[in-house]
Amino acid sequence: MSDFLLDERLARDSECLSKLGLCQLRLSRDGRWPWLILVPQRNGVSEIFELTPLDQAVLTFEINMVANALQKVTGATKINVGALGNIVRQLHVHVIARSEGDPNWPGPVWGFGTAEPWDADARKIFVDKLQEALS
Repeated sequence: MSDFLLDERLARDSECLSKLGLCQLRLSRDGRWPWLILVPQRNGVSEIFELTPLDQAVLTFEINMVANALQKVTGATKINVGALGNIVRQLHVHVIARSEGDPNWPGPVWGFGTAEPWDADARKIFVDKLQEALS
């Protein structure tokens, strides 16, 4: 049994799709964008440089793997990758597909408007395609 503790806000704002080698792969509950979150399963870590060198390499690999799959699934104009942590200190990395014409393009997704839940059918299709692209 794992003793990994997930920040309450990450738990509330996203759902776990799977566990990769290092990270939980989570889907944002805001359905306006294909928005994934990678959370390294290491307690007490808020910065990438706090990870061991091996964990840093694995994180980079997992970010690239997820970003590539997200690009394939969405055909997005841009894949945004960021680890901000100004509000949620627990280390987590956002991987967001952005396309011209999406809400607030080309501005940031953070703090824009009100989150909208995923349409159940659209969510299922997206998750199925993502899992296929990751396999």
